[in-house]
Amino acid sequence: MGSKTSRLAKPDHVVTNAVGHVTTNAHRPPHARENGDIQATVDGASHANENRDTHAEAHPRLKGPIHAERHMKIVCVGAGASGLLLAYKLQRSFENFELVLYEKNEQISGTWFENKYPGCACDVPAHTYTWSFEPKVDWSAVYAGSDEIHGYFESFATKYGLHKYVKLRHCVTHATWDATRDAWDIDVTDLATGQTLRDRADILVNAAGVLNDWRWPDIEGLKEFKGVLVHTANWDRSLDLTGKRVGLIGNGSSAIQVLPAIQPKVAKLTTFIRRGTWVAPAQGFEQHVYAPEELVTFRNDPAAHLAYRKKQEEGTNAIFPMFIAGSAAQDTMFQMMTRQMREKLRGKAEGLAEVLIPQFGVGCRRITPGVGYLEALGKENVEVVYGDIERITERGCVTAVDGAEHELDVLICATGFNTSYMPRFGVVGEGGRSMKQEWAKEAKSYLGMAVAGFPNYFLVIGPNSPIGNGPVLVFMEAQIDYILKLANRWQTENIRSFAPKREAVEDFVAHKDQFMKGTVWEHDCRSWYKSNSVSGKVSALWPGSTLHYLEAIADPRYEDWEIRYKGNRFTWLGNGLSQTEVDATADWAYYVRDHDDSPFLGRKKALKVLNKSGTVDRREITGFLPS
Repeated sequence: MGSKTSRLAKPDHVVTNAVGHVTTNAHRPPHARENGDIQATVDGASHANENRDTHAEAHPRLKGPIHAERHMKIVCVGAGASGLLLAYKLQRSFENFELVLYEKNEQISGTWFENKYPGCACDVPAHTYTWSFEPKVDWSAVYAGSDEIHGYFESFATKYGLHKYVKLRHCVTHATWDATRDAWDIDVTDLATGQTLRDRADILVNAAGVLNDWRWPDIEGLKEFKGVLVHTANWDRSLDLTGKRVGLIGNGSSAIQVLPAIQPKVAKLTTFIRRGTWVAPAQGFEQHVYAPEELVTFRNDPAAHLAYRKKQEEGTNAIFPMFIAGSAAQDTMFQMMTRQMREKLRGKAEGLAEVLIPQFGVGCRRITPGVGYLEALGKENVEVVYGDIERITERGCVTAVDGAEHELDVLICATGFNTSYMPRFGVVGEGGRSMKQEWAKEAKSYLGMAVAGFPNYFLVIGPNSPIGNGPVLVFMEAQIDYILKLANRWQTENIRSFAPKREAVEDFVAHKDQFMKGTVWEHDCRSWYKSNSVSGKVSALWPGSTLHYLEAIADPRYEDWEIRYKGNRFTWLGNGLSQTEVDATADWAYYVRDHDDSPFLGRKKALKVLNKSGTVDRREITGFLPS
């Protein structure tokens, strides 16, 4: 089908201030109106960056107060969890902006819309899988299903009016940095019509995630199979497995959830496993369906619910020491999980312990709470085939170890995703250098959020983010906060562009590589943490705990950024007036008070206030680690 290219008009669903209306002079107090007109001039001049006139007097910012806001356009790729969070935080904290979230699917919430396979659930406790400020009182169980999680993000978007920023069934296909205009030119395909549209943004955020580009296994003859072939990440809910002979390839997170969910329905289930893996249950986080009285307590007693959430969150934060190779925590967890797995692999499955229980450290591959998985392996209708599949035929799978053909009606591939971190759309940065060139050997980021040579471009859950180090959503909140701190500077200063310095990226990667040598993540296991390799560099994880990450990125290190200005870098000082003075409704003596309630300026003392140091008895915390 041929495609047409058109200039994408400003969507009518986009607002330019936090209350949904364009700010006009009529809404400003009389004293502020004159300076407001000047501020609007700055807005109108923000895209005229082709004019490189460095003569300070020619700059419109000199006519307005300090930190005059200019109009800011942000385009975000994806309307999953992180894209929606960006919309929420931008709407809450900013005015005079435009935002579009391009989402390829027909609904929002990303991976939680896409993944619908039987048994699909979050592999961390549901009460830790909410935004820190947006609890959910009615999770049905400790490990909630994908439909519930999808519903959480839908409700979040509805509650805060975020759908207006989203364009569904629109797929970003290419983005190019235009240095003459200091902006991103973005090609977008309307999947409903096939038309190619062109948009432009001051700031581009890639929030497409890391586990969304699913892949078939590289096995000879895969397309020759005459039965039903399905991938867990592209599940057809109309598929009826009742009474069928089903094959399952893989024993990662998805397979561990699928197997016990379908085992009672099928005539025979043959699971093909190439290597062992650690399967929780972990102490304190066993699956549990909440009783009606528990749900009533969560709903009617906010303090009790908050205490429960904190207990689970602190327990998840407590896991990090076990990732240090040779630590007491790792040794204890290794012994405990070995014992627990052996206990569950009794009876028919007892002989599987030697091949299923790994020798590498706990956490080298992502730990999965396998609710009912190990027990299901011992059921009469389940056959475990250990080793490689040599080829796939019209009728089923031929195993390499004995050449036997296992006849199947349905073949399920739980074989994961492309975890190279390479964007699914073309990205071209400064000097025409593409991301494929930049990351040809290794995906290198600045603190998981930015790439050298790609100005005004941000990642959420980029390489070496703490995706497996502890709680997940809270670090995404921290990343969005960090991104918006730079966006705030762009909007209120005469900044043309910002990108991390290459030497800063290289220093961070060198530190990361050295740190990883002392962790179980570098043990001899195949993991998507290492781009599905056995011995490659750890590209997915942060060199520290999640709490460590929150402290590391709390304050941007602007010295690590290459910041370019339009004209004199201090032009943002404006006409000598403050923002306070142009607001006739403001307190012009706001700093006068009857006691010193200012924040502590020393990092450690300020942190003790933030984390409520001295208020918790650590012996009460229950988590993955045994006490």
